Amino acid sequence: MYEVSCGWQGDMAFKAEVGGHEIMLDADEAVGGHDQGPTPKPLTLVSLAGCTGMDVISILRKMREPVSWFNVRVQSDLTGEHPKTYTNIKIIYEFKAADGLKDENVRKAILLSQDRYCGVSAMIKKATPIDFEVVYL
Repeated sequence: MYEVSCGWQGDMAFKAEVGGHEIMLDADEAVGGHDQGPTPKPLTLVSLAGCTGMDVISILRKMREPVSWFNVRVQSDLTGEHPKTYTNIKIIYEFKAADGLKDENVRKAILLSQDRYCGVSAMIKKATPIDFEVVYL
């Protein structure tokens, strides 16, 4: 069983404990916070980026692909009405110095992550479509 704890720190701040690590959550001053940490909703996108990023690196290592620099960005819009939710999520997988990196293996690793391994992606896909793009810098 997984469990996280999120303790109120006053005003709009909460300290989350996740696997022995702490994350401070807060809101901006316009809604009573002090901007001491991220708001909760974007952490969903962080979870998606981290989950698929770890998968892709793991798969590419097994394929013996020479990844020297890798970054994952996630973009989405919000609905206008409450409860505001993410729409049309796009994951951008960025690679630098991609000499020797086979595009077909990169795309295969991404698809394996998206379709088979990333549990965060699997959960989010039930509510919002996810698309991706590969960028070689």
